[in-house]
Amino acid sequence: MLVDRDIRFSVAPMMDWTDRHCRVFHRTLSRRARLYTEMVTAAAVLHGQRDRLLGFDPTEHPVAVQLGGSDPAQLAAAAAICADFGYDEINLNVGCPSDRVQNGAFGACLMREPELVAACVSAMKARVALPVTVKCRIGVDDQDPETALGRLAEDVIAAGCDGLFVHARMAWLKGLSPKENRDVPPLDYSLVRALKRRFPKTPIALNGGLARLDQMLAELDHVDGVMVGRAAYQDPALLLSVDPLFFGAPAPVPDAFAAIEAYGPYIEERLREGAPLHAMTRHVLGIFNGRPGARAWRRHLAAEAVKPGAGLETLTAALANVARGLLADAGAAA
Repeated sequence: MLVDRDIRFSVAPMMDWTDRHCRVFHRTLSRRARLYTEMVTAAAVLHGQRDRLLGFDPTEHPVAVQLGGSDPAQLAAAAAICADFGYDEINLNVGCPSDRVQNGAFGACLMREPELVAACVSAMKARVALPVTVKCRIGVDDQDPETALGRLAEDVIAAGCDGLFVHARMAWLKGLSPKENRDVPPLDYSLVRALKRRFPKTPIALNGGLARLDQMLAELDHVDGVMVGRAAYQDPALLLSVDPLFFGAPAPVPDAFAAIEAYGPYIEERLREGAPLHAMTRHVLGIFNGRPGARAWRRHLAAEAVKPGAGLETLTAALANVARGLLADAGAAA
């Protein structure tokens, strides 16, 4: 059973970003943040290379898998497979606005079919003992958002949904790209706050436009949790504050340098398995954002980590750039 504290802080599922390497790195920064996979379709789970699609490192817990689909039986079978892999939660995507997802008749377009979403939730709940949650928008296209969100929530909660993650924007499926759909439709946090008042027993988390820690903490006066996407990925050092501020627990490492050091053994193991260095280091490019040497750090990794045979020495050299930048900055200040 999912409880509100479980979703107090989550890192959003993001296609091409929150892969298994990213999640391991984020786990070096926070022990308590709930992590989510990229969306994987139910059909891919059933017919694809499951170890590649669903495999994860044990250090990632608590970690949830996000499924895409609209066929209740197919989703139920996929959820059972995900449960066997050891995930902590099954999350259904009812928010992605991409053309590919729309063509597959799932994602955000399911906001128009709350009864079908409820049937999907019910089918998964019948197959797995894990929490089953839904990530949605507040509506799509010409829907009235208050009505659309309220109806979806009512139906899926009646079907047994264990929690809702609400991206507080409409999805405009006609005329906007997925990237534009993350920024152009205006945010409406008030609708999500009102939803929580309407369903006080259901864990509800707010997603969309959250960038500052004080802003995130303030929202906990209204909802049970926050789900943070681009801010956590592009400025991962933000995650160092999550355990102390949101959970009253110490951060797992003292600073960004220690986080990179903690990530090192995982990188070494993946390199031995044949993974290229840049597959791991692309997720750490923003860790020193705003600090002296950050640009040199990004430039070095971007240029050197993609070279055949690149190893940990590349990471060490990049760290030296940051250290030199800090020393130069300290000297200038003195």
